[in-house]
Amino acid sequence: MIRIAITGHRGLPDPTRTLVDAALRSEINRLGERGLVGVSCLADGADALFAQAVLDSGGDLVAVLPARGYRERLPADYHPTFDALLERAAEVITLDYDKPGSAAYMAASVRMVQGADHLVAVWDGQPAAGQGGTADVVTHARGQGLPVTVIWPEGSSRG
Repeated sequence: MIRIAITGHRGLPDPTRTLVDAALRSEINRLGERGLVGVSCLADGADALFAQAVLDSGGDLVAVLPARGYRERLPADYHPTFDALLERAAEVITLDYDKPGSAAYMAASVRMVQGADHLVAVWDGQPAAGQGGTADVVTHARGQGLPVTVIWPEGSSRG
């Protein structure tokens, strides 16, 4: 059984969400032929698309929450999706931070990478907007020798 972590952009426009969802599902099917565990922080965007695709494929989901107050920092209209994914997680790991922020986000990503066999990154190739962004997670994973698959389908945009 393979353990796959996810990192990726939030706030993707609908056409990009559709492209990314299809690409993630294809990659999950390719990597998880013999079963998989998906590891996600469950942020809106790539994390949620990945988590749902893992569950739909019959895989197990592990949620790594950066802080105790994480849900409150997510968009309110995303809360029902977050709650539904969290409820279906086989394991929930909450880091010892009261509030989310750059340090908590990077710590959660490091935690995901530590136990992963592979990282999937929904990434446009641009530098991170702040510490703990997608580019930082990719750099960290590669520095640890973890295989990384970058997904950014033709026609995708950040909005």
